[in-house]
Amino acid sequence: MEITEIRVTLRDEERLKGFANVTFDHAFVVRGMKIIQGNMGYFVAMPSRKRPNGTHQDIAHPVNKEMRQLIEQRVLEAYETELKARSSTV
Repeated sequence: MEITEIRVTLRDEERLKGFANVTFDHAFVVRGMKIIQGNMGYFVAMPSRKRPNGTHQDIAHPVNKEMRQLIEQRVLEAYETELKARSSTV
């Protein structure tokens, strides 16, 4: 499986820094990944829904560590690229 496109929409909130939509094999897209600034740096949170008891459950997520790392690496690279593009136009 190959990541064929990543679109990042920037946000300027305290912890939420953006959203990412990731396309796999030009055929399947996962929308609503969140780029979060945590205590130990940036990370990518998978799209989730709120349950009636107040907890959140991922709607889509990688099933192994390697895929999670690949998605996070590529999304954070796309985020940095989008930040640079924004700063060069301001």
